[in-house]
Amino acid sequence: MKELPLRLLLVFTFFSPSIAGDSLTSTTSLLDGQTLVSTSGIFELGFCSPGDSPYRYVGIWYKKIPVQTIVWIANRASPLTDYTGVLTIRKDGNLVLLNSMAEVLWTSGLTVSASNNPIAQLLDSGNFVLRAEESSSPESFAWQSFDYPSDTLLPGMKLGWNLKTSLNRYISSWKSFDDPSPGSYSFRMDPHGSPELFLYRESTKIHASGPWNGLQFSGIPQLKPNEFFRFSFISTQDEVYYTYEMNKGSVVSRLVMNTSGQLQRFVWSAAKQAWSVFWSDPKDQCDHYAECGPFGVCNSSQAPICSCLTGFQPKSPQEWNLRDGSAGCVRITPLDCKRDGFVTVGNMKLPDTTIASVDESMSLDECRESCSKNCSCRAYASANISGGESGCIIWATDLIDIRNFVDGGQDLHVRLAASELAKMNSGRSSDNKKVVIVNVLIFSGLLLLGIGGCCILNKKCGTTSLPSFSRRGPAAYLAKEHCSNDEISASKELDLPFFDLETIVAATNNFAIESKIGEGGFGPVYQGKLNNGQDIAVKKLSEKSSQGLDEFKNEVVLIAKLQHRNLVRLLDEGKRSLLSWQNRFAIIMGIGRGLLYLHQDSRFRIIHRDLKAGNVLLDREMNPKISDFGMARIFGDDQTHARTRKVVGTYGYMSPEYAMDGILSIKLDVFSFGVLVLEIISGKRNKGFYQSEQHSNLITYAWKLWKEGKSFELLDESLEDLHSISEVLRSIQVGLLCAQEQPRDRPMMSSVIMMLATENAALPEPKEPGFSSGRGLVDIKASIQSVNYLTATTLQAR
Repeated sequence: MKELPLRLLLVFTFFSPSIAGDSLTSTTSLLDGQTLVSTSGIFELGFCSPGDSPYRYVGIWYKKIPVQTIVWIANRASPLTDYTGVLTIRKDGNLVLLNSMAEVLWTSGLTVSASNNPIAQLLDSGNFVLRAEESSSPESFAWQSFDYPSDTLLPGMKLGWNLKTSLNRYISSWKSFDDPSPGSYSFRMDPHGSPELFLYRESTKIHASGPWNGLQFSGIPQLKPNEFFRFSFISTQDEVYYTYEMNKGSVVSRLVMNTSGQLQRFVWSAAKQAWSVFWSDPKDQCDHYAECGPFGVCNSSQAPICSCLTGFQPKSPQEWNLRDGSAGCVRITPLDCKRDGFVTVGNMKLPDTTIASVDESMSLDECRESCSKNCSCRAYASANISGGESGCIIWATDLIDIRNFVDGGQDLHVRLAASELAKMNSGRSSDNKKVVIVNVLIFSGLLLLGIGGCCILNKKCGTTSLPSFSRRGPAAYLAKEHCSNDEISASKELDLPFFDLETIVAATNNFAIESKIGEGGFGPVYQGKLNNGQDIAVKKLSEKSSQGLDEFKNEVVLIAKLQHRNLVRLLDEGKRSLLSWQNRFAIIMGIGRGLLYLHQDSRFRIIHRDLKAGNVLLDREMNPKISDFGMARIFGDDQTHARTRKVVGTYGYMSPEYAMDGILSIKLDVFSFGVLVLEIISGKRNKGFYQSEQHSNLITYAWKLWKEGKSFELLDESLEDLHSISEVLRSIQVGLLCAQEQPRDRPMMSSVIMMLATENAALPEPKEPGFSSGRGLVDIKASIQSVNYLTATTLQAR
């Protein structure tokens, strides 16, 4: 304890002697330098100075965790300027914080005395409560810190409203690392309609959870109960709130609203003696509130991310083409009430429900009938899907903040004019003519399962009985009945085995929704199992797919012709596993060798054009395999670059010269490789990475850390077995070198392999990487529209 000034000695004489333990009484007080410790020693309460702050605050932190982690602060907006603070219980029963002049800096704010013998106690839950001496039940608490959160939600805390007292419990960000006063961001419940949780910047909504549907919030499908957490949503006449509990007492976790406006769920790692991010939100652009405007649907796995609901069209086509969907969509055909019908769209985050009407007693059929009779009704949905579908939500205004998920969400029934429904029905006969491809099972990130074969059923080729599956190469269904002689000849030349459609239908349980595991550029992906036990994955290509038969045939041809240990073969088996640093470095090297083969050592010089995490598979030995050659381009032996009118690929991986000007060279793949290296190191995606408002992608953040000499902070926090710091730093530097803005500054893959493999290699200093100066996708698209107008360049990214 620091030496105290004389004026504090006067305070000592004014108050009764301070005490130790977990409680304060009306005859004791807490001075700076003393603490209360909960019964089991889990939490500690006392005076603290967060970060480098010169001020003092009364706070609560974890007692047994060596890194001081503050979970609650009393006087957030009224700090002490010295070490003279005193926390005590006043005669009126209120907890108060006084400075050396006996001025009240903070109070519990009770209007009614707690009791004649009040006690302030720090509980093992982290809750600091004021109660009567004779009662310890939660109902008897006159005041509790859990009702007034700071930036942290602990297990058992309620996020929401006490409707009887109008108490709104919410968390809000600190202003900075060392300033705990309320910042710009808050996460709070809106109790109206079907209640939702919203993330606000000041008073502006920037993210919404979607309503609780009995299982989870419809906009956060990943927030499901698991072996560690259980989540609850309570809505009664008296209160509406969200809370969570831990299933394992040994796991320490907290939910934090950080200073940059991101929700982060941390878990303490005893092995690393550090906090690891278990979950965070928002994660991508579609998590932004109303990203695609009224009647617009956001889908982060497609490009552009915004589309209109069936029966709607962009309100502002020009802005829509520039990737600005904020104006949303408008109906193609006006409603006439009496003849309207409904179209069902699945896997949806429900629109903003705070202005919707809710009736928990209705069945879904009754809900439909009610909506039909109400000419103002725009859509309806089930309020609860936990045990079938029950309850009714009806929207009578524009549908805002809709999102489509690959896995999650629920059905939304949208009102359409009869003529629009007729158009839909007339087009359904063509649904049976969609392309079905068995290719690769893609998981987001790096934990990929490499399995599958390859099968196609298309508009051009009929359905006939075909030979069984073969391990000799990619299996393609090209029925002879309606195919051209050239196509039949080509399939024989490649020695392609065949599937019949019935086999694929049986393997995927008739493309059941339970079998759907993802979605790629071709369309949805389904998991299946053949009669011989072989795991496969099926890509179903729809007419609206950004890829088509030409891309598929291109992929089949290249995979059949190219053979390399780091290029995918369509029957590689694999497994999901947590990736150590040794695994990750081996994956980086393997991908690099695969690219080197494509660029230099194969029979053809090939540019992949769509290198990304989703197109890298891992076999059972965790060896990486480059897959998906639908976009690949073959170059001549003496050809170094070309210009294309059709820019294809994936946002976040395309090099600037390719995205902007359609210039195609092997340096495009080098750029994509650099992005992928940074993703593998960090465990984060370049697309949808939002560290702060200043760092809107992973490349920008990596470059910032590099300039500040903090590159090691880019490393995935989940890694516990790290042994080679120099290997990590070398890999980060290589990643930045590959992702440089100018193609001439990027190394060839032969140099990349040498730099990665050589411990003492002298590496050049990287320059500023591409797209790190703040230019976003809208800017890219705008440049393509304007600068390349005469070349009619089109952008088809995924």
